[in-house]
Amino acid sequence: QGPGGCRGGRKDMALRCAAWLVAGRPPPCPRLPPPAREGTVRRSSAAKASAVKITEKASREKILTLESMNPQVKAVEYAVRGPIVLKAGEIEKELRKGVKKPFTEVIKANIGDAHAMGQRPITFLRQVVALCTYPNLLDSPSFPEDAKKRARRILQGCGGNSLGSYSASQGINCIREDVASYIERRDGGVPADPDNIYLTTGASDGIATILKILVSGGGRSRTGVMIPIPQYPLYSAAISELDAIQVNYYLDEENCWALDVNELRRSLNEAKAYCNPKVLCIINPGNPTGQVQNRKCIEDVIHFAWEEKLFLLADEVYQDNVYSEGCQFHSFKKILYEMGPEYYNNVELASFHSTSKGYMGECGYRGGYMEVINLHPEIKGQLVKLLSVRLCPPVSGQAAMDIVVNPPIPGEESYSQFIKEKESVLNNLAKKAKLTEDMFNKVPGIHCNPLQGAMYAFPRIFIPSKAIEEAKAHKMAPDMFYCMKLLEETGICVVPGSGFGQREGSYHFRMTILPPVEKLKILLEKVKDFHIKFLEKYA
Repeated sequence: QGPGGCRGGRKDMALRCAAWLVAGRPPPCPRLPPPAREGTVRRSSAAKASAVKITEKASREKILTLESMNPQVKAVEYAVRGPIVLKAGEIEKELRKGVKKPFTEVIKANIGDAHAMGQRPITFLRQVVALCTYPNLLDSPSFPEDAKKRARRILQGCGGNSLGSYSASQGINCIREDVASYIERRDGGVPADPDNIYLTTGASDGIATILKILVSGGGRSRTGVMIPIPQYPLYSAAISELDAIQVNYYLDEENCWALDVNELRRSLNEAKAYCNPKVLCIINPGNPTGQVQNRKCIEDVIHFAWEEKLFLLADEVYQDNVYSEGCQFHSFKKILYEMGPEYYNNVELASFHSTSKGYMGECGYRGGYMEVINLHPEIKGQLVKLLSVRLCPPVSGQAAMDIVVNPPIPGEESYSQFIKEKESVLNNLAKKAKLTEDMFNKVPGIHCNPLQGAMYAFPRIFIPSKAIEEAKAHKMAPDMFYCMKLLEETGICVVPGSGFGQREGSYHFRMTILPPVEKLKILLEKVKDFHIKFLEKYA
């Protein structure tokens, strides 16, 4: 019995009563006398018809449907969290319910989420953020003075001395000053202006913002954005959302994913027939490919951008992640400066960094910055206006970014522990990069280039024609089919190379090297066993 004695609850009661009233009869509620029995059958049929009409009116057509939604949003794809990750989530639920699988856990090697993979946070960074979050801890003897000093400085830059207040849209001023000082130290004295620093919600927010302000025109004058293939899917997703034109240039897999200026020129010249290419994106160290660009390569790219009047975007979030001997990170800003005033005063450059990668792995704080140089003064105002729409980046993320650029220095009490933790993370990553490369290259039908930097392997896999045909029958890309089979049979979640882009007829997958060494060894052994069985099955 629902309220008022009507069965089925309030909603059902309302529909029944409405139907009786439409039929010209009072509702049969217990508080009212029962209706006359005469003509009950005839009238109940009319009541049913009226009730159906009321129900039809209640469920009107939705305003927002796949047909009516923004087509640019529908076109967005983000492979790192795509179908295979959704499938991994379903399998995890099944395991929790006790469904039997040939494995006991899903290993999510699809994304560079360091702490989720067991990496320990950097103590000093967490101490400072904790002090900023709960300033009463500033009186605690459990926290070192160098952490307290940084926390007090950050809090003095916050409204009301609270991390919970909005900051300026460009970010807290003292943190932007620290970022500028960090860039000057990193680049051997190349000047950096805090006014050119914009704190962001991770590097992704900065990249999307700059692209938003760059895209314009229509038809053949629509902005073309040159991106590396393979690329990080943020770029293709942002380009789709902005309805810009994606212009692919291919990295040279046979030459350790090197960037060739002749390939840039080919790509640019072909694109001029259908769009206006004016943006060139570089990822260094590479994601998903792990290459580290040498100085000569960067000089060639800068000269090309200067010559062709291209706005440069330098994604440098993996600048701390360089492992191979003979490889060194060079910032585009530093090389641009050293090439002389003709380049340094003219080439427009936005470069990006983040708390999410490096040795920090603080993905959840969503801290980051971009430095933008040689921007037209009027455009600078437009950029600040655009940033002000989202008010400000997370202030806790800004505080975390400050510790990345302003870590303990020699002589401070936290320095020895900080350096020990930082070097432990980076040395461990270097060991895992070499382990992954070596183990993959022992497997027939898999080839992996050296992992010079970043935190991923992007091995090339041989897929037999029989498997390609079966993939087509399932309406899947061959490497998606391969990765789905790998997930279903081993519990290992990796991302198919088709989600990053690859040359026609080649197949890859991206896998993070972040799991602990022992778990990584198990993962690699499982991939090896799976691949050999896969080749045997589809040979």
